[in-house]
Amino acid sequence: MPELPDITAYLTALAPRVIDQPLEFIRIASPFLLRTVDPPLAAFEGKPVKALRRIGKRIVFEFEDDPHSGPSALTPAPLFLVLHLMIAGRLHWHDLTPKKPRPKVATKGNLAAFDFPNGTLTLTEAGSKRRASLYAVRGEAALHDLDPGGLDIFALTLEELRAALTQENRTLKRALTDPRVLSGIGNAYSDEILWAAQLSPLLQTRKLTDAQWQSLYNATRETLTVWIERFNTEAAKSFPEKVTAFRPDMAVHGRHNLPCPRCGSPVQRIRYADNETNYCATCQTEGKVLADRSLSRLLGSDWPRTLDELEALRRK
Repeated sequence: MPELPDITAYLTALAPRVIDQPLEFIRIASPFLLRTVDPPLAAFEGKPVKALRRIGKRIVFEFEDDPHSGPSALTPAPLFLVLHLMIAGRLHWHDLTPKKPRPKVATKGNLAAFDFPNGTLTLTEAGSKRRASLYAVRGEAALHDLDPGGLDIFALTLEELRAALTQENRTLKRALTDPRVLSGIGNAYSDEILWAAQLSPLLQTRKLTDAQWQSLYNATRETLTVWIERFNTEAAKSFPEKVTAFRPDMAVHGRHNLPCPRCGSPVQRIRYADNETNYCATCQTEGKVLADRSLSRLLGSDWPRTLDELEALRRK
């Protein structure tokens, strides 16, 4: 799922292409995409994009006020299109030239196309599950209703982060990825943050020491800053077309059994549902191998507790 650095890169790339440009036409290919009925999509056509913003992992297009939307003509309200890419949704930009007509949406994976005078923005989704969504809303209050409420890590002090994550006593992994707690952090970057902070993903939030809180605070801001700056630099040159949660230069996420860049130990994982948590046992869990639900239930008391035990099990 595109997270804060990826969404920021999309916004960086979209801004010079669509701000002040009228949205000429919206073409919807999937009936599962649009989740609202009022205002109709026709209300956006012909209106210029005034601004772009991010709400959590959602991309927001703001349009000029609708003179017919408020209680009276004297109180118009802005219109918003809100895109949530979910796990497999991706955006693509197609320049409009005499030799390159607008792309068709009636092809596999295409969910929608947003036509501007200078090009077309398409939304695609890999796989058969249709999870990506588009909301058309009127007014700031309606937009606020789509906000899960997560806080911006760059606007928080250390004590504010601590207060947010200790409202409930949960694992660090779960607390970091809860969109109601922090904005824009998901499976991939939570792994990278916890590796940088040298903290176990299963450490309970109310058990962190003062030093661990400082490490978590610094690692969260520094890790996201590095990736945001990297992606923004790339997005300023070309539209991001290879948005993925698995980057070859990540430290642990998606790198199961590969060497940790800090200590060289093989990266471990915890698998659950459609996700997995990656971590370094040496750097983050004092050498303890965390239970993997898909295997530890099967192995029971034979589940390896250390890297040495795990390696011995693999040799059998």
